[in-house]
Formats: sequence, structure tokens, C-alpha cells
Amino acid sequence: MKRVTLFVNGSPRNGKVVAVYGTLSDLLSVASSKLGIKATSVYNGRGGLIDDIALIRDDDVLFVCEGEPFIDPQNDINLPDPLTGSHSDWITLNVGGRDFTTTRSTLVSKEPDSMLARMFKDKDAWGNRQDLRGAFLIDRSPEYFEPILNYLRHGQLIVNDGINLLGVLEEAKFFGIDSLIEHLEVAIKNSQPAEDHSPISRKEFVRFLLATSTKSELRCQGLNFSGADLSRLDLRYINFKMANLSRCNLAHANLCCANLERADLSGSVLDCANLQGVKMLCSNAEGASLKGCNFEDPSGLKANLEGANLKGVDMEGSQMTGINLRVATLKNAKLKNCNLRGATLAGTDLENCDLSGCDLQEANLRGSNVKGAIFEEMLTPLHMSQSVR
Repeated sequence: MKRVTLFVNGSPRNGKVVAVYGTLSDLLSVASSKLGIKATSVYNGRGGLIDDIALIRDDDVLFVCEGEPFIDPQNDINLPDPLTGSHSDWITLNVGGRDFTTTRSTLVSKEPDSMLARMFKDKDAWGNRQDLRGAFLIDRSPEYFEPILNYLRHGQLIVNDGINLLGVLEEAKFFGIDSLIEHLEVAIKNSQPAEDHSPISRKEFVRFLLATSTKSELRCQGLNFSGADLSRLDLRYINFKMANLSRCNLAHANLCCANLERADLSGSVLDCANLQGVKMLCSNAEGASLKGCNFEDPSGLKANLEGANLKGVDMEGSQMTGINLRVATLKNAKLKNCNLRGATLAGTDLENCDLSGCDLQEANLRGSNVKGAIFEEMLTPLHMSQSVR
């Protein structure tokens, strides 16, 4: 009596050793029973079709098929065993042209509701396409897929340098790896550089000025200069709109025609600064020092401080001919010995303001609040027509 080892066509695993007796039909019947298939033909290891039982030798290895052509098991060593539904068998994935070999359990166990788990939980449930070597084809980026596969293996998010976390996140969303999505979102948030709200220093700003043409309009809108020393610098025509200049030292600075609209100048020092033609509409200069400033432009360009908050400012000795302070707040401000000829102070709050020694010739104070204001040692008489309130 001879014995042989039978394998399913194309598979080198799960063979059965059987005794050979009777006819070829008897052998096929035994193969069908042992292997769980409907055997119709038998091949030897070289792919030769056996049509007579007399051709079989003792200890031969035979491959049984159900009518399909012979498949060399050496070429399909990575193919999953079609007879078992176990999750421990090895499979190969061809992701974007790169092979990844793993177990079915890795893809299924950790995230059972993910797309990968659904693709490989039940064999052929999705009709997954395979390449010529039997690897399952997945049209995704291999660089971003590798961290996902490693996460399914050991549960830790490990991403090599040079791999964009956003790319891995998109792959995790595509494959439905929910627990990994949470890890990635936290990692991306932690990897973002903290927002830098630190003020710009004098050194940084001077370097910025030197690198810019004198004909260029500098845009410093909304920048933070809080506490910076900008004294004696040439800052003409610069746009400081809505910038933070609180507690800045701007003494002797040239701010001719600068735009300081809605800028924060609270607590700043602007003593002896050149403010010809400056625009300070609705700016906040509460508590600032503007002693000896020049707002008067010989060409006739008037400084505009309409609606500005100038509570408690010290503007003693400043030249403000023709300045526009309409509806500005100058409560408790010091304006001693200021030149306010032709100034527009209509609707201005001058409560408790010290205007001693000021020149208010032709100034418009209609509708202004002068409650508690000091008008001692005036250079020119103040007519009632100038102030109705």
C-alpha cells in the first residue's frame, strides 16, 4: 500500500496524508472528503496532470483541484488559506506600491468597526483586488499608512521624523480608526508652535526700519510695541493703526503724518515728539505725557485727534494750532500754556481741564463741557460765542 500527501491546489499548508488504493476515482473521493472540496483532478509537484493511479509513487506530494489550472504553491506562498477563517493567518497588503505583511488579527481585533476590519474580517466579503503575487491592493499613501498599521499592532502612536501628522490623520479618518484619530488630533495640537504675543523690541524694529526703503509705506497695523523704547526714531508716515503702543517711550520721535487711529498709547511718553499732521482718531492715550509736542504743520496740514481718549494727559506747552479735538475726552488733562489757536474743540469734554495760559483765539468750543475747567492767565479773551454750553 502506498501513501501520499494531498494539498489543495496552490496551497502548501494543511495537507492530508492518505492511503492510495483502488482507482483514481477512489482517490478523488477520499481527497474530496479530507480536504472539503469537490476534487476533479490531481497534479504532481511539477504541475503534471495524473490520469492513472499507477503513476503515483509512495510518499508523493499531490495537489488536488476543482477543475482550475495548476497553481504553483511557491508563487502563492503569501496567499491566505482559503479553507480557514482564522484571524491568525498572514496576509500581505500592497499600499500604494509598497508591501506590508501582517496578520488578519492585527487588522481586525483592535478596531473591529473600522474599514480595515470590515475589509478583512470575512474573506472576499469586499471582493478585495489582489496583484499577481496575491497582495491585497489598497490605493493609499504608504508613508501615512505605516504609522496606522503600527498603531494597530501595539496601540502606540509612533510617527517618524519627516512624516506629516495631518497626512496620517487623514488616513486614519479614511480607514475609520477612531481611537487613533483622537491621539493624532492631540499630537497635532501639541506640535503647533505657541502664538508669540511678545512685544517688538527697539532692536527688532530698528532692523526692520533699516531694511526698508525710505519711500516705502511701513504697515505696522495691529502690532504689539508695548513698553518699547522708540524714542528719537524717524517714524514718519508709518501706519500704526490699532497698534499697541502702551507705555512706549516715544520722546523726541518724529511721527509726522503717522496713522495712530485707534492705537493704544495709554501711559506712553511722547514728550517733544513731532506730531505734525498725525491721525489719532479714536485713539486711547489716557495718562500719556505729551509735553512740548508739535502738532502744527507749516503747510497747513492739521492733526486729527477727533474722538480720542486723552483723560489725564499732560500736554503742557504743546503747539496745537488748528488741531481737531472734536468730541475728544480731555477730562483732568493739563494743557497749560498750549497754543490752541483755531483749534476745534466742539463737543470736547474739558471737565477739570487746566487751560491756564492757553491761546484759544478763534478756537471752537461750541458744545464743549468746561465744568471745573481752569482758564487763568489766558493770552486772549474767551468770547461767549466760542462756547455755548
